[in-house]
Amino acid sequence: MELTFTHRLAEKISEISVMPAVSLKLLCANSREQQLFKGQTLLKEGQVCRNIYFIESGQLRTYYLKNGKEINLNFTFENNFLTNLKSFLSGAPSEYYVRASEPTVVWKFNKDQVLSLYRQSCEIESFGRKLVEQLLIRQEDHNNLFKLYNPSERYHYVAKYHPKLLQRVSLTQLASYLGISRETISRIRRGAPSFLGV
Repeated sequence: MELTFTHRLAEKISEISVMPAVSLKLLCANSREQQLFKGQTLLKEGQVCRNIYFIESGQLRTYYLKNGKEINLNFTFENNFLTNLKSFLSGAPSEYYVRASEPTVVWKFNKDQVLSLYRQSCEIESFGRKLVEQLLIRQEDHNNLFKLYNPSERYHYVAKYHPKLLQRVSLTQLASYLGISRETISRIRRGAPSFLGV
């Protein structure tokens, strides 16, 4: 595989952790491209997550099922990494699904290959540690969104810090993610009281 095919991936890795060109090329060469059509499932509930994914283009939606209803947990867009940390690190079955919301291209790193690369390069191991730290921080920020903010504050937080959600996610999907109703979002947008409604 030519490194030029993973130019965006190489740039993102370098943003997270600077490493020599030989280590960067080795890491990128151990990734595998996967193309997903809209609606294709990348990870299923009950399946062990054995990969870390980099989204080259597109969008992935993370959700779980409750009484047959899909509850959105997150949306991840291009130029970001994604995995189920709990499942990836512990081998526990995933508690949620990951599905492509639009045609999506990902580069995936297999856990066994990543661990093997750690033994070959301390720079790659350092990148892996920093990536996990970033994913944990992102996860904590998401959890705090629901612990610290009411519905109106959640919406305005997302509008300020994650505008892509408003641009590329439907109102129904966004309402599920924020834990509020479409009507509540409409009231928030109009500046009317939400009554903390859901």
